Amino acid sequence: MITLTRAEGSLAEGQAPLRVAWVKEGRLLSQGEALDARLGGLLRRALEGASLKEGESLLVAAPEGQVLLFGLGEDARSSGGRLAQAFLRLRFPEALVEPLPEAYALAEGLLLGAYRFDRHRSEKEEKALTLRILGAEEVLERARKVAEGVYLARDLVNEPPNLLTPEALAERALELRALGIEVEVLDEEAIASLGMGAFLAVAQGSANPPRFIRLRYTPPGARARLDLVGKGLTFDSGGYSLKPTESMTTMKGDMAGAAAVLGAMKSAALLGLPVEIRGYIAACENMISGRAYRVGDVLKTLSGKTVEVMNTDAEGRLTLADALFYAEREGAERILELSTLTGAAVVALGEEVAALFATEPAWGSLVQEAAHRAGEKVWPMPLEKAYREKLKSPVADLKNVGDRNGGAITAALFLSEFVRVPLAHLDIAGPAFAKKGHALGPEGGTGFGVRTILELAQAL
Repeated sequence: MITLTRAEGSLAEGQAPLRVAWVKEGRLLSQGEALDARLGGLLRRALEGASLKEGESLLVAAPEGQVLLFGLGEDARSSGGRLAQAFLRLRFPEALVEPLPEAYALAEGLLLGAYRFDRHRSEKEEKALTLRILGAEEVLERARKVAEGVYLARDLVNEPPNLLTPEALAERALELRALGIEVEVLDEEAIASLGMGAFLAVAQGSANPPRFIRLRYTPPGARARLDLVGKGLTFDSGGYSLKPTESMTTMKGDMAGAAAVLGAMKSAALLGLPVEIRGYIAACENMISGRAYRVGDVLKTLSGKTVEVMNTDAEGRLTLADALFYAEREGAERILELSTLTGAAVVALGEEVAALFATEPAWGSLVQEAAHRAGEKVWPMPLEKAYREKLKSPVADLKNVGDRNGGAITAALFLSEFVRVPLAHLDIAGPAFAKKGHALGPEGGTGFGVRTILELAQAL
């Protein structure tokens, strides 16, 4: 693990086994130049013929400890993440890092890039490494608190499904009570009493019973309220519309929306954000058994609307229909919902960009702007009303799917049927799970959405 601490002084004056100087377009930055002057031009000579692109590095032996020359890219957050990964490989116990004008982005990138999930490995690297950054302590403290929420979300997505059942997810949510967050967990009987017929139908095929999780963060003098809904499928087999094996391998992460809600609420409480935040998670598994729901079933949702099931692998929207209606009934004035909802969103935008649908343009713009500030990529998509025809059913109020064309849009239109208040739907099926390591972390859960939620809450 890596610990970030604040350092005073300058790179040239500071003492550490390793000092890190940034290089951009073949040139040292100001503190690197001062260090180079102290070292008699040693760093400039080492750089001759080496431009060092982002993430590339050169280790230089110096009289007062070694110096790592590290390529700086356009994004300080990404460069910080790659530096953290290089530092983990080098195994120096401590390093002094040259500051950047984008101090917060650098600190956040260093922490996110250092994340590892090794709790199920028999051999773990226990050695603590320290990065000392020349900068303000308040910047580091904020980065630490945001990273804690992202780490929680990543841990939950990476946890194997035999260990993170709906009940186990609820237990992890209950741990947030230690931060002053109100958490209530409803069991199967209570869910049935509410009338959440769509949610229960999806859950009924599993031996692991569902849980409905309600969270409330209420700081004194809250200036606004934000309601969050996160998809909580702790495993999705596809049900009788069975997924192929290769599509099922990442389905432990089908609760990434729920993980983002829990992670964001943890960070909000740590940061003391002056905004009331409520979260709602319908947690269950979509499995196959003699009790599992079928294609052709007609379900009655909490709203009273009925849905004809045309595909049991379009289950997330059924659980969300009940959760969204519940959130509005609890007084939500506007809702942000996050879900790994459709493969169609991935086809449209790839694996790094989330699809943003909004029933009100102003609300959608706020979410998009928050994502931009957070460094998380989202792209606005159209809620094409004409496609609502694809969801017409001959026997119920709605079908749960349309045809293959515009699948992400019809999924968003389905969700919009269950709320009247402004809804922003983030389909995070692409960026929620990384299939290979990247600048801000390793393969696995990314914690996508946590930072966007926090930026959004701060803007309200």
